[in-house]
Amino acid sequence: MPRPDINRVPVFYHKYINQVEGDDLNEILSKQAITFTAFLHDLPVEKRDFRYGPDKWTIREVLQHIMDAERVFAYRALCIARGEQQPLPGFDENQYADNAQCSNRKWSEMTEEFRAIRRANEIMFASFNEKQLEATGTASGWPVYVLGIGYMLAGHAQHHLNILNERYL
Repeated sequence: MPRPDINRVPVFYHKYINQVEGDDLNEILSKQAITFTAFLHDLPVEKRDFRYGPDKWTIREVLQHIMDAERVFAYRALCIARGEQQPLPGFDENQYADNAQCSNRKWSEMTEEFRAIRRANEIMFASFNEKQLEATGTASGWPVYVLGIGYMLAGHAQHHLNILNERYL
């Protein structure tokens, strides 16, 4: 499976795709799930609700955001792979974060949920044939295609993992 054609995804997603190394999406998603889950497991308890600035999310909120985005990206990929022609809506990540109410969630349940979401996405992307991976649709008012969405999904998680390592720990 080749890397996505960067010209077929919105420019603001290029930074995510460029953070993904490799050209096998299924392997990338699987390996990333292992390393990200290990990172979450090893995170000190006292850091889970840490925020590095007054208007920044806690690590718990970042994890919830990653899960929300994984679901949104996966929904877009599924719709487009199945031939949906209607434009798919965007999502306001800050509104989602404000309404997630994740501060009282159990960390173990959140990490288990991430792993389940990612595993479902691994299976879904592995199920797509070449025609489905090349299918194009519209999301957030921009043309995008399924393979590109898969790399955006992986790159988005990597982007936030990098931020967590650089600014939170």
